[in-house]
Amino acid sequence: MAITLVNPSGLPKIEAYRQVSIATGSKLVFIAGQVAWDADGRTIGRGDFAAQVEQCYLNVATALAGVGGSFNDVAKLTIYAVGWTPDKMPLLLEGIGRAAAKLGVTPVPPGTLLGVSALSDPEHLVEVEATAVID
Repeated sequence: MAITLVNPSGLPKIEAYRQVSIATGSKLVFIAGQVAWDADGRTIGRGDFAAQVEQCYLNVATALAGVGGSFNDVAKLTIYAVGWTPDKMPLLLEGIGRAAAKLGVTPVPPGTLLGVSALSDPEHLVEVEATAVID
């Protein structure tokens, strides 16, 4: 595996992700921001934040599989959430958990969560981009 995830001492241990990823693979992969579209470009989970998070994560996994990788190869995630407030955290974690169960992984790479006013399509509530390293 090209990615090792760690929580160095002196930094808080956060259950949703690890603070640091160490990449040792040979191929650097940048996944464009994924929204809650299915393969036909239809929005999944209109108005449902958790469902859209789940679909975004599944789309990241699909993109990775297309280049010979998996969620285990993700070095960093960036999540853009429309109108983010801390009370949405349970819905974010629910969507991540559902995607993780479907994928059989524990996606905990370092991540950045950014609240934004809008995305390119008003139906989209969240967008997830990833950087991965593959052996």
